[in-house]
Amino acid sequence: MMRRQWLGWKYALAVIGLAVLTLLVMDFNNRMAELRRLSDQRVIVAGRATDLVRTQQNLETKIAYATSEAAVLEWAYQEGKWVREGDVPIVPLGEPGSAPEPTPVPPATAVPESNLEIWLSLFLDE
Repeated sequence: MMRRQWLGWKYALAVIGLAVLTLLVMDFNNRMAELRRLSDQRVIVAGRATDLVRTQQNLETKIAYATSEAAVLEWAYQEGKWVREGDVPIVPLGEPGSAPEPTPVPPATAVPESNLEIWLSLFLDE
């Protein structure tokens, strides 16, 4: 009888041990899945951060150029049509007595209405 009681305790301890081991394996599996998910997310965030750093560097370069004297001179000559002292501005003129040719405008073509549209407009339009 004593031997049988001892086997019952061993069996119960073995079942409890297997249950605890199963729970530990399941927890380990969940942690590994979370690690994979977070590692993938880290790679994505690192890529975004790299892109943002490149964008920041590009914008800083553009700001440095926009605040430089070279950009001001380029704008003055190109956009502002300014001249410096000593520059001789040239304005192209046409021949005297000649008028510029007007750009021909194509005539508007009327879109023909179908008979159904004409009848509907007769009965439904007010």
